[in-house]
Amino acid sequence: MSQTAPAPIASGDAVDAAGGITGTQLAGLALFVLILSLQPFAGVPEAVGPDGSSSNIVNQVGYLVLGLVFGTAMLRMVARPVLAELGLGSWAVVFGVAAISTVQALDIAGSMRGLMLTAVAMIIVFSALVLPRDEQGFATGAVNASLGVLALVYGALIFAPHLAVHSAEGSEGVHAGDWLGHLSHKNVAAPVFSIMAMFGIYGWRCGLKWRGAIIVALCLVFLINSGSKTTMGFLPLAVGIVMLARWTGRPGLCVLLHFCLVAVVAALTVGAVASPGLHAASAALISDPTFTGRTEIWKFSLDHIAERPWGGYGFVGFWGTPAASGNEQNLEASWDVRGIGSGHQSYLDAALMFGIPGAVIVVYLLMVRPLIGYLSSWRLQANGKLADLFAMIVILMTYVGMLESFVLNRADPLWVLFALAVAGLHLAGRVRVNAG
Repeated sequence: MSQTAPAPIASGDAVDAAGGITGTQLAGLALFVLILSLQPFAGVPEAVGPDGSSSNIVNQVGYLVLGLVFGTAMLRMVARPVLAELGLGSWAVVFGVAAISTVQALDIAGSMRGLMLTAVAMIIVFSALVLPRDEQGFATGAVNASLGVLALVYGALIFAPHLAVHSAEGSEGVHAGDWLGHLSHKNVAAPVFSIMAMFGIYGWRCGLKWRGAIIVALCLVFLINSGSKTTMGFLPLAVGIVMLARWTGRPGLCVLLHFCLVAVVAALTVGAVASPGLHAASAALISDPTFTGRTEIWKFSLDHIAERPWGGYGFVGFWGTPAASGNEQNLEASWDVRGIGSGHQSYLDAALMFGIPGAVIVVYLLMVRPLIGYLSSWRLQANGKLADLFAMIVILMTYVGMLESFVLNRADPLWVLFALAVAGLHLAGRVRVNAG
């Protein structure tokens, strides 16, 4: 593990000066696409299958074209030793678990197409990391991408608010007036805008002070108006843990604190479904211990995990398929959970898809191992700001995963931005960043 290897987001010998500018622009475009998606302001999709298809082929064709463009750019502009540091072995295991699970799905072909879309989106993720010539190039790309998305969202809020604000109609009428931005729901938008706020903090620390400050301010205004109280709590927690590690020089202790908090959040959420004692504790501490009805979904999930604990139901093979909708309705429940699109809990959904053993492997590689890379990054002082950014994102999304599903979720901005941080922490723990 060389400390002098050419660093991703720092491959000064991989491209010339002109290539460095192009790399920054391409990385910014990649991040812009990852944050915005190819179907912004589309609202809740009416019909989405395992392959991520809906009434049009934007995702299927669009991401394939983008994958080819960015994949070609990486092969032409980035040195092979840099590409070798991407940690593809761990990603092969994650995707291998998902690929093996597809044989359990009712729609095997659709499940495999969905996994292919997820893999293609990862090409764009990797390109955002390795195409910039140095850290300043990555910071510039991230800040400009965030500003571009914010300009579109705030433009919609001003000139076409019906596109960016929950309406009083339909099943989500209870959220009327809450900002959802360019995404399908406020609970998806809030973590994405939290991550953009982290990009703003990172930009400020890299010297892009005005742009960074504007991003943070606009994202915080959005978060307040989204009404997502849990994300508003998780954001300062994630930022605080990482900055505490930087200020005290005790990263191991802060990572341990993070995992203790994960255990607490897990106990108060899904743990409260299985334990009357934890339910009582959750009810005493939280105004809505059902988490807006999620506890009924989690009970439904746990019951079906118990039916297939080893193999699961296949990649995206449960929610939105007869495996869920074909069950008899629970008349004792306050609402029918069979027709929802996800289990609103990443860890339970991983067990539903991959079985418990597969879920343990995937969660370890995505939630635990990256923070080992974060600890390793402390040996490379130049990597501090970049490692802090990615650690903030991983920590935030580990908490968000208790209430939302995003793991391997095709080109969902929640998933691809989380995957960016996972891959980034692997790099930050192995190679030295060129500050530019």
